[in-house]
Amino acid sequence: MFSQLPLFPEYTHQFPSTRYQGSKAKLVNWIWNEISDLDFQTCLDAFGGTGVIAYKFKQENKTVTYNDVLRFNTHFGRALIENSAIRLTDDDINFVLERHSEMHYPDLVEGVFHDIYFTDEENRWIDTVITNIRHLDNPYKQSLAFFALAQACIVKRPYNLFHRKNLYVRLADVERSFGNKSSWDKPFEVWFRLFVTEAHHAIFDNTQINYAVNQDSLSLSNDYDLVYIDPPYISEKGSATNYRDFYHFLEGLSQYDTWEEKIDFRSKHRRLKIKASRWTDKHQIHQAFDDLFAHFRASILIVSYRSDGIPTQNDLIQLMKKYKANVRIAYYGHYQYALSTNKKSQEILLIGT
Repeated sequence: MFSQLPLFPEYTHQFPSTRYQGSKAKLVNWIWNEISDLDFQTCLDAFGGTGVIAYKFKQENKTVTYNDVLRFNTHFGRALIENSAIRLTDDDINFVLERHSEMHYPDLVEGVFHDIYFTDEENRWIDTVITNIRHLDNPYKQSLAFFALAQACIVKRPYNLFHRKNLYVRLADVERSFGNKSSWDKPFEVWFRLFVTEAHHAIFDNTQINYAVNQDSLSLSNDYDLVYIDPPYISEKGSATNYRDFYHFLEGLSQYDTWEEKIDFRSKHRRLKIKASRWTDKHQIHQAFDDLFAHFRASILIVSYRSDGIPTQNDLIQLMKKYKANVRIAYYGHYQYALSTNKKSQEILLIGT
C-alpha cells in the first residue's frame, strides 16, 4: 500500500521529539499507510499519550479528539492538537522563567523530592516555573509551557522515567554505558526554551475544530467515524506498562494544588498512591476491551498492540468480531521499544470495519 501525501506536508516532520515510553513516533507512517484508504472524517485517539497519532490525523485534515486519562498528557493534546494558533510570546517565556517578588512560591518539589530526581536548585526552579505557568492567562499557553516543562524534566532523567530514586546516577563521577550526561547537566532553562521552540513549530490550523479531553474513554460519545485504541500493554507474563507510575512526577505537577495529598510517602521515590485500572490488570483486560468495542461498535475500530500480549492477538480478533463484520490484522515486524529486551514480539494493528 502506498503512502498518501499529507495535506500539510510542511508540518510532516514538525512533531516534537519524544522520549516517552511506548511512543508510536517511529510507527506513525506505517499505521497511517494501513488505514489511509478508510472512509472517515471524525476520529478519536482514545489513549492519546504523546499525541503523535492524533497529530498525524490532524495533518491529514481529520476532525480529531485526543483523549487521555492522565492529566499531564492532556496538556500535550491541548497544546499540539486542539491548539491551532496560540504561541508563547517572549514576554510569556520570560515571565515563566523568572521569580517574581510579589508572588508566593510553594516549595512542594523542593521539600518532598529532595535528593530523589533533581538537585535542590533544580527542584526550586521547578516549583517556580509550575507556579508561574499556572498564572498565565490562556489555557493553551499554560499547556504549551507545561509541555516544555514536562519534556525538560524527562530529558534530565536517567531512562527518561520517574520509576526509582536515582539522582546519584546523574551526579556520580563514573564511566557510563548508557544515558547522556551532557543532556542531564544542561540547565533546565535551556531545555525549556528548546522545547517551547519545538512545540511552536508543531502548531498549525488544519481548518477543523479539534479537541483534547481528559476522561475515561467509555464516558466519551460514541459517534466518531473511527476510534484508534492504543492501551497500556500487558506482557504474556502479566506485567503491565503503567504510565501513571512511570510518569507520576509529571502527573503530580499537573495537579500541583492537590499533589501532596496524593503522594505515597511510603515509597522511596514518592510515587502517587496506587489507582486501580482495568487496563493494567490481566484479569480484567479482556472485559475492558470488550466493553470498549461494544461502546464504539458503530465506529471503525483500530487497535495497536503487541503480538505476545494479554489478550493474545487471536483473543483480540475474536472480541472484535463480536461487533465487526470485517477484521484484519497487519504486522509491522520485529520492532523493539527502548528499554525492552523482548526481541520476539511484533507490533500489530487490528482493523475492524
